[in-house]
Amino acid sequence: MSYLAVMARTPAGTPEHPKGTARFNEEHATSTLRGSDQPDLQQGVEAIREVVRTLPAKPGVYRMQDARGDVLYVGKARVLRNRVANYTQWERLPIRLQRMVSQTRSMTIVTTNSEAEALLLEAQLIKRFRPAYNVLLRDDKSFPFILLRADHDFPRIMKHRGARKMKGNYYGPFASAGSVNTTINALQKLFLLRSCTDSFFSRRDRPCLLYQIKRCSAPCVGRIDEAGYAELVREAKDFLGGRSGAVQKKIESQMAEAAEALDFERAAMLRDRLRAATFIQGSQAINAEGMDSADIFAMACKNGQVGIQAFFIRGGQNWGHRAFFPTHTEGLSEEEVFESFLAQFYEEVPPARTILVDRELPEAELMAEAFRELAGGKVEISVPQRGNRRRLIEQAMRNAVEALDRRMAERGSQAKIWREMAEFLELPDLPQRVEVYDNSHIQGAKAVGAMVVAGPEGFLTSQYRKFNIREAQSNDDFAMMREVMTRRFGRVQEEDPERESGTWPDLVLIDGGKGQMSAVRDALEELGIEDVNLIAIAKGPHHGREGREVFHFPDGREKMLPVNSPLLFHLQRLRDEVHRFVIGAHRAKRSRAITASPLDEIPGIGPARKRALLLHFGTAGKVRAASLEDLQRAPGVSAAVAQTIYDFYHPNG
Repeated sequence: MSYLAVMARTPAGTPEHPKGTARFNEEHATSTLRGSDQPDLQQGVEAIREVVRTLPAKPGVYRMQDARGDVLYVGKARVLRNRVANYTQWERLPIRLQRMVSQTRSMTIVTTNSEAEALLLEAQLIKRFRPAYNVLLRDDKSFPFILLRADHDFPRIMKHRGARKMKGNYYGPFASAGSVNTTINALQKLFLLRSCTDSFFSRRDRPCLLYQIKRCSAPCVGRIDEAGYAELVREAKDFLGGRSGAVQKKIESQMAEAAEALDFERAAMLRDRLRAATFIQGSQAINAEGMDSADIFAMACKNGQVGIQAFFIRGGQNWGHRAFFPTHTEGLSEEEVFESFLAQFYEEVPPARTILVDRELPEAELMAEAFRELAGGKVEISVPQRGNRRRLIEQAMRNAVEALDRRMAERGSQAKIWREMAEFLELPDLPQRVEVYDNSHIQGAKAVGAMVVAGPEGFLTSQYRKFNIREAQSNDDFAMMREVMTRRFGRVQEEDPERESGTWPDLVLIDGGKGQMSAVRDALEELGIEDVNLIAIAKGPHHGREGREVFHFPDGREKMLPVNSPLLFHLQRLRDEVHRFVIGAHRAKRSRAITASPLDEIPGIGPARKRALLLHFGTAGKVRAASLEDLQRAPGVSAAVAQTIYDFYHPNG
């Protein structure tokens, strides 16, 4: 059975989809109470009662919102009226839900055709709004896939993350980028598929190094024709689709035929391909015998903490494992946490046809029905009791316990480091949000500022920001830092003046010395902000060659830490992370500038027309020098577009 990942969502996958109203009827409650921002249980109950009066006896999803409209909770129901009415019986609710009801001032209702659809929509909305009272799957990195593109005569094999919008076949998920890279390298040796970009491919007039080291068949220069390359692509699809044995037998047969024909060069090439196939099988078919396409999950719980271990098996190959640690799990049963995790997990990842779990789940049948729509076929959720499947579950259970133990140990040491940081930097409380700033430029050119964010549980990569420097001139680092601070804190002042959204930092760490500290302090004072903790970290004596750093305080004081201090290593890591991020942003900006074309400045000229103009005229300079008649003769250029181009370069006629 092929395990080609099914990417397509349902035709009306979200309420925002143009056809979404045909599937999800989203409407605000007709009666909404707006009360004080302060929690008030009676007001919350009254707001919910007003909504219950208008609710239908249909399946759907409900959102509870506070006085500001922020989403507190997203829930699903087989019968909306009955489920939401339960919240009005506040004396039967646990303390956690009583707090939620006391903050509720309005609700948004979405009706669906079935409870399975409601489950899928609930997961989408939790991912979007990240409510305070829902179990949250916090994972900043999307899963990597192998993509075999289908938009070129000679398809490219590549690693892919993010939205799966490119035309082609996706295989995965893989647990890590490293496992994808290793597999792609082996697949290149096995099938000789190209991995270069289309632009690189089109510019070649001789084979590149990958051809020389037998990792590409060089279709760019005609070393293989389209039919021969298509056969390699078919073999790759068979191999990735779980028919690796048939592919290996075919290569073995071809190698024997080449040896009989005394074509030893071809036989050696086929031998190398066979070795690559054996490497993939040997490195990844670990404890997955007899399995085709399956995801295995096991949960461990200890001291209120939850860890879930996942294994990904496709085509009998183990493509890695990853541990997850859901948050907001207090007061919920293990089964509720597990079910919420699975729903959110498969919001991003296409479900396997077989899902193995380590415990019975009350809503297993409902989830299987919902996942069937995502997978495009039958999905089974089961608790194996014997055989190889049970051994896989037991292995996942052991890994879950070990991962949770490591997590708790790391969090214990991390909490100690953060307490030491608060004491050393003289902070009034343990910081929950630390923002680190730096900027990068080359003699003032292509200047970029950057902010990275960290909390007690690590870096919050989804909240990183970069700032294209607009006003600061030359190589004035201080002016650049002032501009970044003014834009960042001016915006947060406007969006969250009451500091309730959690986007205000408890500590601002600046990569720099006294000058940068003064620039930041002055910028914040001009905005009327005087209560944000500021620290600048600069290279110490001998420019930091001894591993020392100097910490500058706003009042001019300086402090240093011992060279072997764990706290020093932690602060250096924060500083190094913003340095890495800003350098990457700066390099990307320089790369875009290098590859930019003068044609980019012409309004209404997109990539396709720009490519057609360059192919027809050769260079941007010749486009500029072309007459109106010559422009009109270019393929894909209408008379109106030709006039636009001509007027842009000849404004005076």
